Amino acid sequence: MLRFSTRKVLVIGLGLIGGSFARALRTRGLVDEVAGYDRNRGECELGLSLGVIDCVVDDLEAAVRKADLIVLAVPVKVMEQVLCEIKPWLNPQTLLTDVGSTKGNLVEAARRLFGTLPSGFVPGHPIAGTEKSGVGASDESLFVRRKLILTPLPETDPEATLAIARLWQGVGSEVLQMEVSRHDEVLAATSHLPHLLAFSLVDTLAHEAENTDIFRYAAGGFRDFTRIAASDPTMWHDICFANRDQLLAQIDRFSSGVERLRDAIERGDSQALLGIFTRAKSAREHFSRILARAAYSPDLHNHPVTFRVRPGNSINGRADLPGDRSISHRAVMLAALADGVTDIEGFLEGEDSLATLQAFRDLGVVIEGPHQGLVRVYGVGLHGLQPPVGPIYLGSSGTSMRLLCGVLSAQPFATELYGDQTLSTVSMSSVVEPLRQMGATIETAENGCPPIRITPVEALEGSEQPLRVSSAQVKSALLLAGLYTQKQTCIEQVKPSRDHTERMLGRFGCELKEKGGLLMMSPGRKLTATRLRVPGDLSAAAFFIVAATLTPGAELTLEHVGINPTRIGLLELLRQMGADIELINAHDECAEPVADIRVRHAQLRGIEIPEHWQSLALDECPALLVAAALAEGETKLHGAADLLAANNRLALMSEALTQLGVPVRVEGDSVTIRGARLHGGRVSSGGDPRVAMALSVAGHCASAPLDIDQCASVALFCPEFVDQARRIGIALYKEEG
Repeated sequence: MLRFSTRKVLVIGLGLIGGSFARALRTRGLVDEVAGYDRNRGECELGLSLGVIDCVVDDLEAAVRKADLIVLAVPVKVMEQVLCEIKPWLNPQTLLTDVGSTKGNLVEAARRLFGTLPSGFVPGHPIAGTEKSGVGASDESLFVRRKLILTPLPETDPEATLAIARLWQGVGSEVLQMEVSRHDEVLAATSHLPHLLAFSLVDTLAHEAENTDIFRYAAGGFRDFTRIAASDPTMWHDICFANRDQLLAQIDRFSSGVERLRDAIERGDSQALLGIFTRAKSAREHFSRILARAAYSPDLHNHPVTFRVRPGNSINGRADLPGDRSISHRAVMLAALADGVTDIEGFLEGEDSLATLQAFRDLGVVIEGPHQGLVRVYGVGLHGLQPPVGPIYLGSSGTSMRLLCGVLSAQPFATELYGDQTLSTVSMSSVVEPLRQMGATIETAENGCPPIRITPVEALEGSEQPLRVSSAQVKSALLLAGLYTQKQTCIEQVKPSRDHTERMLGRFGCELKEKGGLLMMSPGRKLTATRLRVPGDLSAAAFFIVAATLTPGAELTLEHVGINPTRIGLLELLRQMGADIELINAHDECAEPVADIRVRHAQLRGIEIPEHWQSLALDECPALLVAAALAEGETKLHGAADLLAANNRLALMSEALTQLGVPVRVEGDSVTIRGARLHGGRVSSGGDPRVAMALSVAGHCASAPLDIDQCASVALFCPEFVDQARRIGIALYKEEG
C-alpha cells in the first residue's frame, strides 16, 4: 500500500474555490507549501500578493512531478483537457482530487485517459460558494461548517481518501462520502435545478418590456430566489452539459409538479392546493431539522437550562392545561387513517407529538396546523398512505416509533424509522416481536434498537393465539396493525394499561370486543372522520395538584383534565393521604372521561402504597414522592421494581430529596420516605423532565431558594410548564446557557 503525503499542494485554477482552499491551507498551517497555477497569469500574481499561495507555477511539468497533492479547481468543461496535460507527469503516489459540482463526466474522462485509474484519485465537491468569483474573492472560512462530498472509486486507495478527507476537515468542512451517480443525482435536484429555474424565470420576465416594474418593485422573496441567477453563465452552461441526463430527469419531475399545481389552481381544488403548500412548508422545516439533528419543537433547548424556585407564594386561580400527550399521538394517527376530515382541538405542540404529525405528512397526509392546539387532518383511509421519500425521522419519540411500527407493518411499501442519538439506544423488541408473530417483516439494528426497516408483506395474518402485552404502546401498535389483518386480532393484557387507543378507535367507528381480559378486533374494519377535543394532560396536572395540596390557603381549579380510569392512580393515592381533591363537571367527551379538578390545601399523612397501585401512578412517581416528603409520618412503596427501572426516576428523586433534608431509605424493592422540612440549595434533575417538574414543586415548598440543573427537557414534555407554574403562583424562573 502506498503512503500518501499532503505536504506540497498544487492548486490548478485560482478561482473562488481553488483560491479559498489554498488560502485556508496556508492560514491554518496544514501543509508546507501551496503552489498556484492558472492560465490567467494575473490571477496567480494577485494570489501571491494576497498571501493565498506560496509561489506561482511557471513550469507546470516540474510542479506536477514534485506535488504530493494536486487539486483541480478548473471549470468542469476543461477538466478533461487539464487531466490530459498533467497525466504524463503524475507519480504513482500523487494524490489527485477536484472541486467540480459534477462527478460522472470527470470519472468518465479519467477512465478514457488512464485506463486503470490512479489509486490516489479521489473526486471531491465542496458545497460552498458565493456569487463572487476570482482569487480576489477567496475566503479562508468559506468551507467552515460546510459539507464536502468525496466520491471515492473502486480503484481508490482508502488511505488516499483518508488523507484528503483530513485536509478538508482541517479547513472546517464536514466530510461525507457518496457514490458518483448518487452525487450527480442529488446535486442536479438541490443545486443545479434551482439555479436553472432562477435563470429561466429572470430570462422569461426580462423578455417582456411591461415587466420592468416587476424588477423595480420586487419583494424580498423574488430577489432571494433570483439572486443565484447572477452566477457565472459560462459555468452553468458547462454544468448543463456535464450533468445532462440527471438534470433532464429533475426538470421533468419539476415540470410534473408544476402541472399538478396549475391543475389544482384551475380546478379550484382547495385540498390539493393546501396539500402542496403544507407538505412543502413542513418538508422544508423537517429537512432543516434533520440536517441539524434539531428538535421538532422550537421550545426545546439544546443548551443548559436551570430552574430557580423561590418559596412561599400562594397558589390560587384556574388553569387550562396543554393537551394530553398520549391522546395527541393517537388522534393524529387515527385521523390520518380515517376517511374524511378530522378537526382536533387541544393538540399538544410538544416534541413527541409533533414527530408523529410530521411522520404522517411524510406519508402523504395533508395536515393543517398545529396553530394554538388546532389541527385539521385530511384522512386518506386505511389504504391511502404514500411511500415516504426517505427514512422517517422521529426525533426522540419512542411512542411515535412504536405505534408507527404497527401502522407501517401493513403497508405495501418499505419504510425505515430512525431517531436521534437517545432514541437510537432504545430497544424496540417489545413491539417488533409480537408484530413479527402477526406476519410483519421487520429488521432492527443490534439489540433491537433503531433504525427499524419494515418490508412489505402480502398481508398480516392476525393472531390465532392471544398476544400477551404489558405496555399500552405495544398494545396500541398491535391494534393499529390489526386494522389491516385478514383474521381476528386477539390481545391479552398482562396488567392494566392505558386504554386511549381502544376508546379512540370506538370514536372513529371501530368498536372492539372485550371478554375475560382479552381484547378482540375483527378484520375488515374502517375508520370514519370525526371531531376531537384532546383533554388536558393529567400527567402535567399532577405537579400542580401536589403543589396546591401542600400550600397553605391554596385553592386551584384545573379545567378540562382527562380522568381516564387507567390514569388516576395518583389522585386516589393522594386522597388516601388526606388530599382535598374534587372532580367537578365530570363527563365523557370524545370517548374520554374529563372533569375540572378542584384542589385545596390539606395536611397529608404517610401511607403504605401496595404494589398493585403503582402501575396506575408510575408516571406521576416524582410528584408522589414530593407529596410523601412533606406528609406527616412515613410513606412506604412496596414492590417498587418497576419504579426503580423507570428511567432512573426513583434514584434521581431519592438523591435530590436526601440533599434537601428528607430521609429516604431504599431496601430491596421497597422505598420509605419520612416527611420532613425541605431545605433549599442546588440539585440536579438528571435530565428527566418529570423529576425537574417535581423538584420545582419541592422548591416552592422549601424553606429557602432552590436551583435545579438539567431542566432543558421540560420543554419537550410540557412546553408551557414554566408559564403555567408562574400563572398559578409558583415563583419559578428559567435561566438558559
